[in-house]
Amino acid sequence: MTVHPATPPPAPGGPPSGPAAPPTHVGPPVPTADGTADAPDAPDAPVGPWPAGVPWTAVTVFVVVACALAWLVALPLWLGDGLASPLTTLVAVAMMWTPAAAVAVVTLALRVPARERLRALGVWPLRPVGRTLGFVALSVVGPIVLVAATTLVSGALGLVQLDLVTFSGFAAQLEDALPPGGVLPPVGALVALQLVSIPVGALVNSVAALGEEVGWRGWLLPALLPLGTWPALLVSGVVWGLWHSPLILLGYNFGRTDVTGVLLMIGGCVAWGVVLGWLRLRSGSLWPAVVGHGALNAVGGLVLLLSAAGDAPDMAVVGPLGVVSWGVLAVVVGVLAVTGQLTRRPAPATAPTSV
Repeated sequence: MTVHPATPPPAPGGPPSGPAAPPTHVGPPVPTADGTADAPDAPDAPVGPWPAGVPWTAVTVFVVVACALAWLVALPLWLGDGLASPLTTLVAVAMMWTPAAAVAVVTLALRVPARERLRALGVWPLRPVGRTLGFVALSVVGPIVLVAATTLVSGALGLVQLDLVTFSGFAAQLEDALPPGGVLPPVGALVALQLVSIPVGALVNSVAALGEEVGWRGWLLPALLPLGTWPALLVSGVVWGLWHSPLILLGYNFGRTDVTGVLLMIGGCVAWGVVLGWLRLRSGSLWPAVVGHGALNAVGGLVLLLSAAGDAPDMAVVGPLGVVSWGVLAVVVGVLAVTGQLTRRPAPATAPTSV
């Protein structure tokens, strides 16, 4: 993961006893542009296939399985050459699917949720299509804009030296990689190509991001919603950050191999987790969070692309998960909170699909 920074999870626990309570919303539905309705003050507790309370047994099993599998998958790096191993990329991608494996355990073995699982995880159905596609488009553009803002703010604060004219830092990287006698293509054209390809990279990276998001935002976030929106977002973000420990302690993302790196990752995941969680809760679909996660990973190296030659950006400060990004994301989250977006939910589907 260049950056790791997905949809609300189902509440863990045992199978629901008795009939499911009917969905309740405070206030009349608010019509949206696509003709659907939102519940402006929907309660935090999940409705439909989710238990009324937090299924703590299932949550515990989910977290233990996801983290244990992550350490197991990363073991070859710990026993070998660390991040210098040629297996690093393969291990990172495989590790991203361990939360999905944990979801399989809690849904099949503990039956949480016990029914309508695809709907509960936000995977299906995709209707209303207009709303889903609109949030997916936002999830592609949003992380790119936020990481670009983080880079520019870092440059304005003097935390990184940027070269937005000759891109000398990127040129130096290319020169180092050239074989003897090689000719360097126009750097400006290469930078433009890199920037234009970011949205495509977001979609490609979404394939691996799905493995994480179905766990963090698909299962864990909804499972914790009986605690309240904010506690669910924050706790799921902390778990997400801790889960990265096998790679972070090898120096991944921040170059810090002690608890400092883990704490930085937790901070970044909590900050981005609120945004990705909002995409999941507000859209009612997992896919905007999946694509948003993919976009974040695709744009993660932007500050390295735009830095000046001789400057070594500290990713713990100016990177997409670094301290400056926390401030940028705090502004966005503040706007969402003040405008009531964090508590607004789409009205439940009238004809759910049973899976």
